[in-house]
Amino acid sequence: MKLGHVIESQQFTLPMLVELFEVADQMERIIARGGTQDYQNKIMASLFYEHSTRTRFSFESAMYRLGGKVLSTERANTFSSVAAGETLEDTIRVVSSYADVIVLRHNEIGGAARAAAISTVPIVNAGDGKGGQHPTQALLDLYTIYKGVKTIEGVKVALVGNLTDGRTVRSLAYLLGKFERVKLYFVAPDSFQIKQDILDYLTKHNVWFARESNLKKILPEVDVVYSTRIEPELLTQRGERLETISQYFIDDTLLKLLPSHALVMHPLPRLHEISPTVDSNSRAVYFKQTKNGVLIRMALLASVLGY
Repeated sequence: MKLGHVIESQQFTLPMLVELFEVADQMERIIARGGTQDYQNKIMASLFYEHSTRTRFSFESAMYRLGGKVLSTERANTFSSVAAGETLEDTIRVVSSYADVIVLRHNEIGGAARAAAISTVPIVNAGDGKGGQHPTQALLDLYTIYKGVKTIEGVKVALVGNLTDGRTVRSLAYLLGKFERVKLYFVAPDSFQIKQDILDYLTKHNVWFARESNLKKILPEVDVVYSTRIEPELLTQRGERLETISQYFIDDTLLKLLPSHALVMHPLPRLHEISPTVDSNSRAVYFKQTKNGVLIRMALLASVLGY
């Protein structure tokens, strides 16, 4: 599989996902033996217009483990050239002459697509805007489900939290919608529910879904609960009470409602979503997600750079 730009979840077909997961499995073995030098002549530019820890470090770790080199920045919007008014397009034209692949996090929805339209090297979308997409996070999430539940067909997933603005949730919904007999529960207060465009996509592809506000009600039914943040500052803006957050707080009491095989996931960072007491439970896989992120991003980089 030779990938070009990685911009959105929709671009991945089922055969592509199968092959990507197989390559990720190989990358785990490569890490175990100390990495590889296969890409020692390749350079990745890490261009982040928004702050990041996990995504940026994960990509950079992936590139180093492949033997490549990294040009890195965070808060690219404070660059003197950007601060002086340089457009994204001009920045990409320049950076693409320095690197073989650009990993871009942009603060505007569609930023990655804009970059891809003019870049001479592959663009990998590391998140674009609130309510945009984060396809590589969705791929590592899907890989984690695959490794934990052993199959994705027929899986029942509760997506919880700020679904309106959550780019990780949106991207994951697109991927899950490609599999047979999947059931998706969108669990959030009305003002944070999933947008209609995702529901239209799922309807078009005959994917079962339900919107729900009561987390306790659906926990016994699901194989995966994927928790995300509801930002406290948004609650009052949208007419919700601060106490609303507590309804979606996963602790040992709520954990008892989940089936024994179910997974508890979170894209991190967590704030008020999951109790630290849940960390030691075998069903908590959010730190495995971060490990899987390196494997998936190694596989993606190898695919865009050619292997």
